[in-house]
Amino acid sequence: MDLTERKLESSLAYRGHFFNVMKDTVRLPDGATSQREYVTHPGAVAVFAVLPDGRLVFERQYRYPVGRALLEIPAGKIDPDESPLATARRELKEETGYTASDWWQLPVAYPCIGYSNERIVYFVAEGLSQGARELDQGEFLDVLPLALEEVRRLAASGELCDSKTLTGLYWFEQFLDGTLARERAV
Repeated sequence: MDLTERKLESSLAYRGHFFNVMKDTVRLPDGATSQREYVTHPGAVAVFAVLPDGRLVFERQYRYPVGRALLEIPAGKIDPDESPLATARRELKEETGYTASDWWQLPVAYPCIGYSNERIVYFVAEGLSQGARELDQGEFLDVLPLALEEVRRLAASGELCDSKTLTGLYWFEQFLDGTLARERAV
């Protein structure tokens, strides 16, 4: 069965700083029409930065929409005309001060498929060197090195509840055990 929905009309409902909200009319597979409201997003990256001692670089950052500080891996929005790898390098340096000599790409996830086209490209960064952070204006976060066992415990308890981190953790663990091939990021 062809499950494709065909766009008949599209209108901009809201234009934001980096995302927009669209309202479309679509033709459904059975011929009926329906409305679809969704966010267009430029995409993002997320990084599992591995310290020389094997611990991972995590951040604790206040997230206004949920009203609390959350534990998560370094991540950020892809800027126009910027590759995902360039974004990953930039975000890791800005948020944590680390640079990496070795970059590996993990799979891509779509975190909010019911209402957004956002995609997150995951990376592993190894061969880290510490430098100065370059936080964006209005950006405040703590950097925490965590052992993988502690990350697993926090995830199992629900204390680590950021979906991008939890999704990436699944692939990162497969990367570590060799189930997921090491693909150099380019």
